[in-house]
Amino acid sequence: MFDFFGTIGGLIMTPLYYVVSAVMLAWHKLFSLFLDPNGGASWLLSIVGLTLVIRAALIPLFVKQIKSSRNMALLQPQVRELQKKYKHDRERLAQETMKLYKEAGTNPFASCLPILLQMPIFFALFRMIDQAAKKGTAHGFLTEDLADQFGQSRLFGDAGTNEGIPISGTFLSGDGTAVMILAACLVVAMTATTFLTQRQLMAKNMPPEALTGPYAQQQKMLLYVLPVVFAVGGVAFPIGVLMYWTTSNLWTMSQQFYVIRRNPAPGTPAAKAKAERDAEKAKRKGVSTGDVSLEKGSATAVVEEPEAPRPRVQPQRQTKAQRTKQQGGGSRPSGGAKGVPTKSNKKKR
Repeated sequence: MFDFFGTIGGLIMTPLYYVVSAVMLAWHKLFSLFLDPNGGASWLLSIVGLTLVIRAALIPLFVKQIKSSRNMALLQPQVRELQKKYKHDRERLAQETMKLYKEAGTNPFASCLPILLQMPIFFALFRMIDQAAKKGTAHGFLTEDLADQFGQSRLFGDAGTNEGIPISGTFLSGDGTAVMILAACLVVAMTATTFLTQRQLMAKNMPPEALTGPYAQQQKMLLYVLPVVFAVGGVAFPIGVLMYWTTSNLWTMSQQFYVIRRNPAPGTPAAKAKAERDAEKAKRKGVSTGDVSLEKGSATAVVEEPEAPRPRVQPQRQTKAQRTKQQGGGSRPSGGAKGVPTKSNKKKR
């Protein structure tokens, strides 16, 4: 049974060994131009280069993760309404909730994609370092000589001696105080960056109404549980693997900061901060914020032309006949007003 699962695991991991080793060897060849090829610095920087390549390839998934997390937060008020409406029918509640997510174009599992896709690469790197250090086993494009060089490489020392810090060393390996100090620092950095990344998302890119309810409670629980899990497991990770995960967390935190700053969710502290920055920028340019319409990031000033003053008409002096004409609608007929008998009419009668 164990042999069967070992065979399946080998089939899954073998392609990853080739991908990871190819990227690492390319970076190692570059750093070997000015660093010692056998030294730990060239191999550790190669792991950093591997992290940058992997994270750059995952940028589309990361953007999808940010959008999914934002949409999930914005949909929480509607989810709570569904929970009140179908609180006695769990099956109908699940159907209506998934229908709501589908109509909104979001997927609750999309936020887990980047970390799930990184885990196999993480384990591949872990096994490459561990087996290269303990057995000199080569994986992927690593030859036996390169695997031995990789496994025995040391920081601040020579691979042929016991001086320096081995990148395969762990906090629990008992390789000396220097190894324990460096490993502890990397574990703390990995834990802190994990916490700050999740905290940044909740504090800046979630509206106040999304910070209550089951989803918010789940996020708050993960905020404190995940760092603890990484801290407990980190004491058994090699320094090279800790460097990979810490670099990945720093990339995630920086990338998330950029996305939230440029495209925050409506009604969040980040959106309010962006509006204040836009207003301050318009003020520095000398444009009133009340007369500025922002379309696609460009500000257009709307300036109204003042009306020209109308010339004042001076009154003109009128004759008596003109004034009589304006008041009485014109001069009376010689025969007098209609229906009023005159002296000539009386004589005729």
